Amino acid sequence: MKRSILVCGGTGCVSSHSRLVHDALEKELRTRGLDKQFELKYTGCHGFCEQGPIITVEPEGYFYCQVTDEHVPKLVDSLREGSVYEDLLYKDPETQERVKTRDEVPFYKKQKRLVLKNCGRINPENIEDYLKTGGYQTLDKVFNMPPEAVIEEVKASGLRGRGGGGFPTGLKWAYAREARGDKKYLICNADEGDPGAFMDRSILEGDPHRVLEGMLIAGYAIGASEGFVYIRAEYPLAVKRLAMAIRQAREKGYLGNNILGSGFNFNIHISQGAGAFVCGEETALIASLQGNRGMPRPRPPFPATKGLWDRPTVVNNVETLANLPVILNMGAGAYASIGTKQSKGTKIFALTGKIKNTGLVEVPMGITLREIIFDIGGGIRNGKKFKAVQIGGPSGGCLGEEHLDLPIDYDSLIEAGAMMGSGGLVVMDEDTCMVELARFFLSFTRMEACGKCTPCREGNTRLLEILNRIVEGKGEPRDLDLLETLGRNIIDTSLCGLGQSAPNPVLSALRYFRPEYEMHVKQKICPAGVCKDLLSYRIIEEKCKACGLCLKHCPVGAITGAKGQPHRIDPEMCEKCGECLKKCPFGAIVTAGGDRIGKNKNDYQWDHVPRTRELHDLESGRRERY
Repeated sequence: MKRSILVCGGTGCVSSHSRLVHDALEKELRTRGLDKQFELKYTGCHGFCEQGPIITVEPEGYFYCQVTDEHVPKLVDSLREGSVYEDLLYKDPETQERVKTRDEVPFYKKQKRLVLKNCGRINPENIEDYLKTGGYQTLDKVFNMPPEAVIEEVKASGLRGRGGGGFPTGLKWAYAREARGDKKYLICNADEGDPGAFMDRSILEGDPHRVLEGMLIAGYAIGASEGFVYIRAEYPLAVKRLAMAIRQAREKGYLGNNILGSGFNFNIHISQGAGAFVCGEETALIASLQGNRGMPRPRPPFPATKGLWDRPTVVNNVETLANLPVILNMGAGAYASIGTKQSKGTKIFALTGKIKNTGLVEVPMGITLREIIFDIGGGIRNGKKFKAVQIGGPSGGCLGEEHLDLPIDYDSLIEAGAMMGSGGLVVMDEDTCMVELARFFLSFTRMEACGKCTPCREGNTRLLEILNRIVEGKGEPRDLDLLETLGRNIIDTSLCGLGQSAPNPVLSALRYFRPEYEMHVKQKICPAGVCKDLLSYRIIEEKCKACGLCLKHCPVGAITGAKGQPHRIDPEMCEKCGECLKKCPFGAIVTAGGDRIGKNKNDYQWDHVPRTRELHDLESGRRERY
């Protein structure tokens, strides 16, 4: 039996030069005459992006991390000898022990990989690999069922849309099935635009045939003969592998006319979007697919009755469609047994931010935020304290420490002021400014809005202006009430989901971190030390060694001091670039968000939030300790 060497070929590992590792392995195996004994595969994402490039060896399950092409000769030695390359095994940060297999790695222990089962295990560019896992076998079952029975099976599974809204998938299909139309369409929404989100991309890169199989099931159920994948052009690897999968499926008879002798005809086309976030909204997506500017329209009529070219259309996102082969294979009852009463199955999250273990995770609905962040994610980096998590992308909400035991399901998140969204999950530590974070996400959604409706176009502009005033130290206490009132009005009156959810980060941060907002507007302090205009710098005379490094590197000449005498910073000239903090080797420079309390330009209050020996990258909010 051949042993398999599985090299991660997801975008994360590709950016870490996993292709060099694969090519070096291929050459080394061939040179040593071992290429007949080992099957080398370039796979999709293994999930644990923090540790890439990743290699697993089957059937033993050896899990190797941070592999480079320089490791290849010794790695091949161990493969030939049947031993383990100890230095490449994952090291548990708690016990400092090396673990041999993926199942022993804490990152994977609480996951339940149903949709991602094949990612990292098969070659996504080879349909034969997918067929060996049972791929396309559900079609035999589906084609022997009436379309209405397929819809009932999906209803019974409890599957809800994974693209953000959480609408029951089977119900949407039923509307389209019942709608009148000489032609019906299915659209796979792969326009994943949330900052830090890479769930759909990873599925398409690692297991594209699963999505195609899901589209075939959906197309058969609603009576569609044509499907489109609307995908971001910024996903070149996903586009390439998807195009290969469509071609291979057509050659094998899984696409085209009279599929598997069933009489069902179905074809799939790829349409590349230009990166407009608003095109994630289904009516805007349809407008773009028709060649028009991507702008939403009022509903009803809903796309299920009047969509693409005014015909009944179902729009499902990538993860939703990828769940369908799982449901039809294991049965609706078994699938519905996973998760909570109102949220069934699993959910994929892109876990990013100030967390030790970043990557792609698939967890059962109902798992808590604490389990995801601390058990799977490994907790906060650099011994910092957890502060908040942004869940649901730029239109989601910020939840704090009191929500760590909140179960992840659609209804609980909405009640808490957040949303499931497509699955972005960004973790923040104590050094994150919640006001600046809300401003960042709002500036993104405002820039990405289409401008069609006044509440979104003008309302979010006004919200952003208020937040800009606050981070510039010009905010007033009444601004906080104005943020809340205006945000609620925008949610109630905007045309589409983008406008209706854009204020969420602002309102949720205001709801759970109001004292931080109040410090910004009342005391003119940024407790996280991020907002540039609320920072002040000074040199502690007792610690200053008069080395001259700060003076030498100050770009505006704000630092003065004679040789051998303590230096001083002129607060009126200081541009707050942080270079002095970076260069001072003695910890003599501190920052504070202090109020100006006197007429003298050097008369400042310095007891607020000392930040000794830190460099503040004030443009990005990033901080490094020295």
